[in-house]
This record gives sequence, structure tokens and C-alpha cells, in this order.
Amino acid sequence: MYSLVRKALFQFSPEISHEISMDSLDALYHLGILGMVSPAPISAPKTIMGISFPNSVGLAAGLDKNGEHIGALSALGFGFIEVGTVTPRPQPGNPKPRLFRLPQANAIINRMGFNNKGVDYLLAQVKRSNFDGVLGINIGKNKDTPAEQAIDDYRIGLEKVYDAASYVTINLSSPNTPGLRDLQFGEPLKVLLHGLKETQMALAKSRGVYKPITVKIAPDMDLSDIQDVAKTLIESGIDGVIATNTTISRQGVANLRFGNETGGLSGEPVFDAANHTLTHLNEALKGQIPIIGVGGISSAADAVKKTQLGADLVQIYTGFIYQGPRLIRESAHAIAGL
Repeated sequence: MYSLVRKALFQFSPEISHEISMDSLDALYHLGILGMVSPAPISAPKTIMGISFPNSVGLAAGLDKNGEHIGALSALGFGFIEVGTVTPRPQPGNPKPRLFRLPQANAIINRMGFNNKGVDYLLAQVKRSNFDGVLGINIGKNKDTPAEQAIDDYRIGLEKVYDAASYVTINLSSPNTPGLRDLQFGEPLKVLLHGLKETQMALAKSRGVYKPITVKIAPDMDLSDIQDVAKTLIESGIDGVIATNTTISRQGVANLRFGNETGGLSGEPVFDAANHTLTHLNEALKGQIPIIGVGGISSAADAVKKTQLGADLVQIYTGFIYQGPRLIRESAHAIAGL
């Protein structure tokens, strides 16, 4: 059935079809019938970072940037939802068109550019949702904030979302904000994470509750970069790492329509690169920091592979768009059976 729905949605531009699908999910959810057309979620609890996740399959950030669809998305069976990326101030993102389907490769290229309505709007949506599940909030910096002042934006985001989030993700790996990926390496990464760790500990003391911080990294790193990042994550006391974001590589899609559009490539073509990063990251971390594996999951077997390579949890996004809600249940069931 989902193949028919997808065929209809793919008649529209990617951003329009996204709006239609999210609005339709919301309508079904508020009518109380989404649960009737979606299988019951898999219960396979797993505790990571001090949080009990109902199952190991989450929604990656980017699908619900403003936290407007949390209830409907959670009803599909995700073990956790990650919203954002959200910035301190609203921003429109990059000019359209900025989202491209590559159906021959079950892939998407996006150059959205952290389009969002700002952190205050997102928090209002989270409150309105009354969601009591595991919620990650992914934060970034505004495009017009200089790189040397990035920590100010991340501090603002962390302080504002701390009470509402189960965990907070620091997005340093989007290829669509100029200079952002430079913060993943060397001294800039050390300074940023040290400062955010100080803020986290101060918030934990004042609020009386500790909320974990995860860092989302790119798949476009060589072995020495991965090892250096792992070392910095450990030394900074970061609670988890999400591997990986989209890739700037065009391997396997360069000859396809839209294959050379600027932006981050997600979906099946990023699977091997994301797994390469995951494998070496797991080796470097030696179990000291949990890993959330994301990138290219299009089947339950893909989700299992991530787990076998060292992921404690997994997230899906592009595979969900192409395969539909069944991918959530099948992946959660397969991981639970390991």
C-alpha cells in the first residue's frame, strides 16, 4: 500500500510532498486512526546514556525540523524521535529548489541550510505535543553567526532546550552551512566541546537532572580524522556520538538526474561510507561512548549491520521516505532478535 502512497506523493516536488505527508499523518493521528493503519510498535527496551529507549530504532533529525509532528511520528513505532536542526533565531535556509530525489538510488540530496522557525517556536511545539517518549533535540548555529562565535549559538540552544530534551545533539556536520564542518576537527572541536560540557554540567547542577549530549559527525573523514575526533569526544566527556550525517561524495550517483546537485547525499549510496566511519569510530572509542548509527538504512538487514558494526542504536530518515513505516517495525524487530 505504501508504494501507491509514495507514487502519488512523488508527483509533487519534494518539499510539497513532505508537507502533504506530514499534514496527512497529523490528520490521521488527531482523528485517532493512525494506530489502526500502523502496526503496534516493537517493545524491546534498551538503556543507553542513562535513558531507557523503548526500542533501538529512532527517527533522525531533519524530517521534523520544528517539532510540529512529534505525536504522529511517534505513533509510527519509533523508539525515539530527534527533532531539528534548530537554531537560536529563525532562518529561511537556502534558496529553493534545495531538495532533490534520486529514486534510482533510493537517495536524496538536500541543501536545506538549517531552515527552521527558531528554538522558541520549537519548544512551544514540544510543549503542545505533550510527548512523554524519548526526544532528542538537534541544535545548530545560525548561518550569519561567525564560526569563531559558534559556541555562543550552541550554548543558547543547549540552555533553551535542556529541560525539554531527553538528550541534545550538537550538529557540526551539515555540509550546507558554510564553515560548519571545520568545527569537527582539532582545536575548534576541543574548545567547543569543552565549553558545552561546562554549560551542560552547570545546567545539570541547577536543574537537578543530567541530560546527555551527543555529537553528530560526517562520513567524509579519513582514518586519522576519525581517531582524532574519537579522542576529543572521550576527553571532553561527551555522552554519545551519531555517525553519520550526509555525504558530499557523489559516488554511485554522479550520472543520475540531480546527482551533481550541491548538498548532502543521503540514502543507500551513503551506507558504505557511513559504515566505514562507524567501524573505525567504534574501534577508536573502545566502548567508552555509545554510538547511534545512521546513514543508508533501507532494510532490516541494514539496521542489523549497523548494530553488528558497533551501533548501540540506529536512526532512519531517507529509508523511511522510500520504504515507509514498515521499515521501522522490521528494523526494530530484527535488532531485538539479535
